[in-house]
Amino acid sequence: MNKQHTLEDNLFRAGLWITAAVCLGVAFYFEVLLKYVEIPPCVLFTYLHIYCPGCGGTRAVEALVHGHMLESVWYHPIVLYTVLIFGGFMLTQGLERAGIKHIRGWKFHNWQLYGAIVVLVCNFLIKNLLRWILGITI
Repeated sequence: MNKQHTLEDNLFRAGLWITAAVCLGVAFYFEVLLKYVEIPPCVLFTYLHIYCPGCGGTRAVEALVHGHMLESVWYHPIVLYTVLIFGGFMLTQGLERAGIKHIRGWKFHNWQLYGAIVVLVCNFLIKNLLRWILGITI
């Protein structure tokens, strides 16, 4: 029997692997990198004195792991956005696949990616404008 897989099937399988990799990566970060390796500063910030679109991501993950959601959003809102969209997708898809009645798995929509791009661009602009205009460093 040749079953054709939907986009959501493929995304769910990939999401399981991504979840495992992220869990291992976070554990490695806290157990090895933080203890034995000094994390280098952002190259763009060091040489060009601007925040890159990813600046604050590591601190945002660290804050979120410790349960500080507002602090995580302050450092980089894409982390919480990703956790909510990805987590909601994986949770609802998993529950639907487990046969839980009245649960329908979220479907993938392009707006989810466009939303992530908007969050990245807004974060980049706001952080750099705050730094340039008000002198606030994040």
